[in-house]
Amino acid sequence: MVDQATRTVGAPSLGTLLRGFRDRCDFGFTGPGARRAPGLRREELASLAGVSVDYLVQLEQGRAARPSAPVVAALSRALRLDEDASALLHRAAGLAPATGSVARVVPESIERMVTRLREWPVAVYSADWWLLRWNSAWTALLGDSATLRGRARNVVWFEMTQPNPGVWVDPGEDDTFRDAIVGDLRVAFLEHPDDAELADLVAGLHEASPEFVERWTAARPARYRGMRKHIDHPDVGPLALDGDVLQVPGCDVRIVVYSPAPDSPDADRLAQLTAQGALTG
Repeated sequence: MVDQATRTVGAPSLGTLLRGFRDRCDFGFTGPGARRAPGLRREELASLAGVSVDYLVQLEQGRAARPSAPVVAALSRALRLDEDASALLHRAAGLAPATGSVARVVPESIERMVTRLREWPVAVYSADWWLLRWNSAWTALLGDSATLRGRARNVVWFEMTQPNPGVWVDPGEDDTFRDAIVGDLRVAFLEHPDDAELADLVAGLHEASPEFVERWTAARPARYRGMRKHIDHPDVGPLALDGDVLQVPGCDVRIVVYSPAPDSPDADRLAQLTAQGALTG
């Protein structure tokens, strides 16, 4: 007969897994005072996942061993866990591994592409509009996304609950964009009905934003393919950029690319902006 101690050997606790995943993270925050050692601080992980530091301490110490499915999903996304690691974390929390969930793992080939594309602003999003990766040109155009915490890294949440970023966007285009991303979120909600984090996001938006409720009710489910945007940037002035949404083959992760017309004043201004970003990055 196998005793209880033997059965539990090799089955790490939720706290042990969290600490291990956090310590092994090969990415981290940048900027003044940022730690260069591997791994994420508790404060960094809590911020990315949208939970309190105290609650994360309780999880890692085993004093809160039954987090909700949305919390585990948010921690998995913040830690950039692949499907197998995320399933392990769910099981350690006493939850069934997520099935039919939104893909939030960026393929290595896409990681390389985002890193090497420097002239145009490029970002990678999940199907429910969580910002997963971005390049230095994206930062130069739209500000440092590393400062966004919790749900503020979700485009729909940001658009519906936060003030506009430090660049002027044509109001008519912004209104069209808001309708489009809400309609796109409805597609994700229909295609991934069992995704706990997505369901939690939609419920939170209904509670936090009357504007979202109005747009959600009126929106026709439709994929967002991109649109031209007119921006007035505080450093280089007006820019007209085509924003294209490219689907990654084999998963529902998508790439957003902003590009100007060739040999145009917009191209010159964007080049000036990205060059400034490369010098300060």
